[in-house]
Amino acid sequence: MKIHHLFLLAIIAAFGVSGCDTNDGPAEEMGEAFDDAGENVREAANDAGNAIEDACEDAREGVDAEDTDC
Repeated sequence: MKIHHLFLLAIIAAFGVSGCDTNDGPAEEMGEAFDDAGENVREAANDAGNAIEDACEDAREGVDAEDTDC
């Protein structure tokens, strides 16, 4: 009798898991797009900051400054 109950429980659990929908809705997709856009902006700002720092260091080296760190 207990085996039948376990078997029935396993079948119900399998149907429950298979009923989960993995497709994202439009709001989820839009949220992910915002997250991606935010990450792209952060990366671009970081790259721009690094380029400015490199240009500053090159300029200081060009005028033989004692401290070339910007």
